[in-house]
Amino acid sequence: MHDAHRRFDCNKNKFMKKTTKKITVISAALSIGVFSSPMLCAEQLDVEKDTLKFGFIKLTDCAPIVIAKEKGFFEEEGLQVEVVAQPNWKQLLDNVINGELDGAHMLSGQPIAATIGFGTKAHIVTPYTLDLNGNAITVSNAIWEQMQENDEKLDSDNPPHPITADSLKPIVMEAKEAGKKLPMGMVFPVSTHNYEFRYWLAASGIHPGMYTSTDIKGFTDGDIELSTTPPPQMPSTLESGKNVAYCVGEPWNQQAVAKGIGVPVVTNYDIWKNNPEKVFGVTKAWADENPQTLIAVTKALIKAGKWLDATDASGKLTNRDEACRILSQKNYVGADFDVIKNSMTGFFFFQKTDKRPLPDFNVFFKYHCSYPHYSDGIWFLTQMRRWGQITESKPSAWYHETAKSVYLPEVYRKAADLLVAEGTLTAEEFPAVDYDGYKPATSDFIDGVEFDGKKPVEYINSHKIGNKDTVK
Repeated sequence: MHDAHRRFDCNKNKFMKKTTKKITVISAALSIGVFSSPMLCAEQLDVEKDTLKFGFIKLTDCAPIVIAKEKGFFEEEGLQVEVVAQPNWKQLLDNVINGELDGAHMLSGQPIAATIGFGTKAHIVTPYTLDLNGNAITVSNAIWEQMQENDEKLDSDNPPHPITADSLKPIVMEAKEAGKKLPMGMVFPVSTHNYEFRYWLAASGIHPGMYTSTDIKGFTDGDIELSTTPPPQMPSTLESGKNVAYCVGEPWNQQAVAKGIGVPVVTNYDIWKNNPEKVFGVTKAWADENPQTLIAVTKALIKAGKWLDATDASGKLTNRDEACRILSQKNYVGADFDVIKNSMTGFFFFQKTDKRPLPDFNVFFKYHCSYPHYSDGIWFLTQMRRWGQITESKPSAWYHETAKSVYLPEVYRKAADLLVAEGTLTAEEFPAVDYDGYKPATSDFIDGVEFDGKKPVEYINSHKIGNKDTVK
């Protein structure tokens, strides 16, 4: 359907909603030829608030929010949405809490950490996971050369992947023995990037450091110093020597390749295959005050994720070039189209000589990725406990209760049911009705350790480095 026709009819629906206040499907327009295809446009929900402001950080995984705005999916749901870049993750969260923003593109760990009171205390909830994967770890050219010296298999234009931190360990230990801990960057203490970087290092016996009640930087007992840097600044810190490595989302790894200042050595797809990356977050109070609005927002985001993952008969992503051009605009990610395209269109550059197919580097809809799985939240809680952000042992029941206080599958399910009823998507595109919110156990991690979201304490205790829980 042509976007202009679709928006015209949905604006018509918005007017009708004000007088009828019914949730129904408008089909009359078919008889007068408004539609260029037989798809129906649903009568909009009776939303409590129809003018909204959402925040985001300049990363490609903000795409569902941006696309929902630019392709008219918010408008179809009767929503006028302003999308505003934020300077950093803390300010973004603060602006959601203080009401400056209605909701935002958030790190998956942010709603959980805020709800349990690590850092800023506020009850944040999420009905929607924005994407899977999307991050990488990049090292400086100097570190890469030393890693190649330590492992001859890496001394190639196309080295074997995935690359572990084994060849990095001697470099780290030599620096530590000389009285200097190598500086490395991640984007925020409760970011996926922090936990993925720590996981990758620890899997090779490098201690990334512990958080304690007196060490909020997480340096205690560490072999390196892993600190916070805003995503767009990552390449400049590598270039200046402030960091010798970093973990960040795109396009800031590809920027290092384009500038010739560093080498992405591993993606988070290889650290944990199909890991949850970002979520859409709002305060619990906002969700309670605007239940219909939240369902409408979730509907729009689902449609945007589906659009982003659309493929042709050969499996080629059909809308990603357009998405990259939209994201390259200064008011969104603001990086060059070619740099964004290097990771968003089904392949990834580890070096200019090492371009590899990676069709699942960014996933926005398939694999039921946008559903708010309880087990995703539990993984983040286990990492917070493993590295000391949760200072005391917790029983398994606590992990499950906490995840269920943050994730809102019931909102997602209502949005999905409406989309199915409208004929926009099919029931098969969503988890089964009896799905309990826990993904199957998986060993798709770089160290092969199994994660079962139903057994959080056992998972924490399965790692050699990090805290152990003493209660079941």
